[in-house]
Amino acid sequence: MDSSAGAGRDHDAGAPHPAGPARGKLALIVLAVAGLAAVWRYTPLRDYLTAERVFDWADTFGGFWWAPLVVMAAYTPACFTMFPRPLITLFAVLAFEPVLGFVYAMSGILLASLSTYYAGRLLPAHTVRHLAGSKMDEMTDVLRKRGLAAVFAVRIIPVAPFAIEGMVAGRIHIKLWHFLLGTFLGMLPGTLTTTVFGDQIQTALQDPTRINWGLVVAVIVFFVVLTLVVKRWFAGQHGKRVLVADDRL
Repeated sequence: MDSSAGAGRDHDAGAPHPAGPARGKLALIVLAVAGLAAVWRYTPLRDYLTAERVFDWADTFGGFWWAPLVVMAAYTPACFTMFPRPLITLFAVLAFEPVLGFVYAMSGILLASLSTYYAGRLLPAHTVRHLAGSKMDEMTDVLRKRGLAAVFAVRIIPVAPFAIEGMVAGRIHIKLWHFLLGTFLGMLPGTLTTTVFGDQIQTALQDPTRINWGLVVAVIVFFVVLTLVVKRWFAGQHGKRVLVADDRL
């Protein structure tokens, strides 16, 4: 039996559903918003978690000089433990306002990506392959061929957990500036979406009538469409792949 054909079949069977990652990210954000709203509205915590107290806590935390450092550093353990990054971003938006919250979030994400990249450089090849599992060939094929564009694509889709993508990129020696720029561009839409949601949560706590539903819908539609387009491009690139020998990893 032809091994390349078998590899292709295995790969297609394990390919993620096009809309899955986008739905997962959006569902996480929406559930977080809905959960916070439900806790605040329908439990005794409503009398304790008043809008004024939430803002006071956020303002108090954001007022410490070390607060941005804590937020940025939090993304690194979060990516290795698969703690939801959007929750950290939501907190950053409440603590520092949307613009600074977004800046600290993106900085933390880039720092976390660097840690995964160099972890991939330091770990043995067989360890990275074991951690990546069936997604290894799918990522390495396209990353080797497309570099920056491929890093952007796997951050948008994503093909594997954030930390695994970074370790694979480091293991196969993707150019560092390709990796960082691709990560920045790929994480930008999702982080902006979370920032908008965080800003609207803050608005809802102050005055629900001021929620900009048009903006919320616009960012959701943009994020879903972009994810589907990139998914299609990535699938096309992987479909044209040239099999790479394992010893090149």
